[in-house]
Amino acid sequence: MKILVGLSGGVDSAVAAYLLQWEGHEVVGGFMRNWDALANNDTLGNPTLGQGQCPQEKDYEDAKAVASKLGIPLLRCDFVKEYWDNVFSYFLKEYERGRTPNPDVFCNKYIKFDSFLSFARQNGFEGIAMGHYARRIEENGVHYLGKALDRSKDQSYFLSQINESQIASCLFPLAEIEKKDVRRIARELDLSSVMDKKDSTGVCFIGERNFRLFLQNYFPATEGDIVEGKTGKVLGKHCGVLYYTLGQHKGLGIGGVKGEEEGAFFIYRKDPKKNILYVAHPSERYLLLSDECVVTGVNWVGPRPEGEIPVGVKFRYRQPDQPCFLRLEGDVAHLRYVHPVEAVTPGQIAVFYDGEKMLGGGIIDRVYREGKRIDADED
Repeated sequence: MKILVGLSGGVDSAVAAYLLQWEGHEVVGGFMRNWDALANNDTLGNPTLGQGQCPQEKDYEDAKAVASKLGIPLLRCDFVKEYWDNVFSYFLKEYERGRTPNPDVFCNKYIKFDSFLSFARQNGFEGIAMGHYARRIEENGVHYLGKALDRSKDQSYFLSQINESQIASCLFPLAEIEKKDVRRIARELDLSSVMDKKDSTGVCFIGERNFRLFLQNYFPATEGDIVEGKTGKVLGKHCGVLYYTLGQHKGLGIGGVKGEEEGAFFIYRKDPKKNILYVAHPSERYLLLSDECVVTGVNWVGPRPEGEIPVGVKFRYRQPDQPCFLRLEGDVAHLRYVHPVEAVTPGQIAVFYDGEKMLGGGIIDRVYREGKRIDADED
């Protein structure tokens, strides 16, 4: 097969390309350029590169070195507009609402498995491949995503918005391989530009940077009160609710409270309308618990269920599957948890599993405890 591999400048996609070569495929690399630092006035927040310098350019140089070493062509695919329109605009809108978005999920949906796939088809490729740790499962004529062999690196969570057609069009060479073996193969091939390169943990295509400084390119810091929910006492000031997450206990700047130490309080609620962070003492961790939620924008793979079905749910990456009951109505899922779960966060992604098989996922929209709505939008 003639395959276009998403070559990111990292070790995983480099080894994925090599494995496809070894299997006898005709392999071409495709580097996706999705961020324009100058056009987007991005001059803040990168701790390692020079001011105004985009980390994506370093990744491109690394991808070119890999392609040269493997003896494959490298195409540069420009999706800056698509990324802004479909991924980054969503990211900004969610933060503006005081929610916690996961742009990597939508980068996969709209860029890697849509724009990139369309580019591949228009240029005569039979399919695409990625360096994701996930696998394809075919069952009763339906293509599902499955969890990777290396559970510590499984990325099916981030692929929960891609549909069956997209799954069927993609190969996942790292499905049955562990990360330590990926590193070993890269060293054996002397892929010096990537073999010891650390895994990316930043926002997809934007890279690792001081996130608060980065967001200040788009949102001015707006000081507000940090309030102890039980007493209503103002304990300190914050620089904007969008910079904080549920459950956070470090970096609140309220360590001077008499009789308390830094980290003694945690955030259990955010009110973006009033610009207030509500905190509580560790003895009140129950305030983070919920037992139901509503998930919107659900992508579902395979036959749609009738009535309520048991599923395993990840409410965040690397979380063990939480046993729940799911009822699907259109693109909205209603979830009842078997056991209460901590810090289920609006804006984040909930992903549904049937054992190894991923059924889909969507955006956590509303969160409840004992029938009462407890998320930030509650009046």
